[in-house]
Amino acid sequence: MARAPLLQVEDLKLSYRTERGILHAVDGVDLTLNRGEALVLLGESGCGKSSLAKALLRLLPRNVDTFSGRVAFDGTDTMTYSEERFRREVRWVRVSMVMQAAMNALNPVVKVGEQVAEPLRVHQGWSSERAFARAEEVFGRVGIAGDFLRRYPFELSGGMRQRAVLAMALVTEPDLVILDEPTSALDVLTQASIMNVLKRIKQEHGTSFILITHDVGTSSEIADRVALMYAGQIVEQSDAGSFFGDPAHPYAKLLMSSVPRLHQREKPIHIGGEPPSMFEPPSGCRFADRCPSRFARCDEMPPPLELPGDRRVRCWLFEGGRR
Repeated sequence: MARAPLLQVEDLKLSYRTERGILHAVDGVDLTLNRGEALVLLGESGCGKSSLAKALLRLLPRNVDTFSGRVAFDGTDTMTYSEERFRREVRWVRVSMVMQAAMNALNPVVKVGEQVAEPLRVHQGWSSERAFARAEEVFGRVGIAGDFLRRYPFELSGGMRQRAVLAMALVTEPDLVILDEPTSALDVLTQASIMNVLKRIKQEHGTSFILITHDVGTSSEIADRVALMYAGQIVEQSDAGSFFGDPAHPYAKLLMSSVPRLHQREKPIHIGGEPPSMFEPPSGCRFADRCPSRFARCDEMPPPLELPGDRRVRCWLFEGGRR
């Protein structure tokens, strides 16, 4: 009998009440992540990537209007859990998160070691001494000397603070770590160093990752699979080799053509137009107004269409499996 995926998301929806009306941040998302895989979630700013991550962890604001769908870990639907059971069994136990701009989120008046050890004390009831020893072990895993546990955040560089926050996410040994733009505020060398840490942890400890980013170049280094998000929906999901080598969805093709490459003769292209308003999303294909391949059928909403090689594309061009 085949083992269930580590994470399976089906028809996940999340919308917010605002002064302007209902904002449909996540609209019918399907995702699958196997144990030990790294899934890169790509997309423009405002497409719903961070909202999707917070939905997976139930880190929701008070103005939620709709939150529905299926979020299963190892085949068990956690959407049926009470908030207390979810906090006790899932959040920061099975899945943790490195928030966007997290390196600036450390408490400036609390020593780093105490902050890294806190999830063990809060979620697993460990003593301060045992939790601190575990924090020192995980610090070594992310490439920081244990002495820095006794320092305050302002005494660490930006790259070291980012590693400290990563250690905080890893300290409970979760099955899955979600990272929201973990390298966006770092210089190129520090970005490469952080990515090498993630690759080593994935290889040595089998940790699964969801890496949320708009940086195609950096994300390609760790990705096993790629999910491309646009206007609240996943428009393409495939293995990394297929996506980066032969993107299928028109948006994916344009996105990859906009990335500069070494020894490239053609100039990177510009994707014209802008995403639709998620206060009043179109009834048809969300990308239609910017798509060079638009035709009459695009006035209807395309479902995710199955393609060979465990690939799914939300585009009428692939109806019937054709390319």
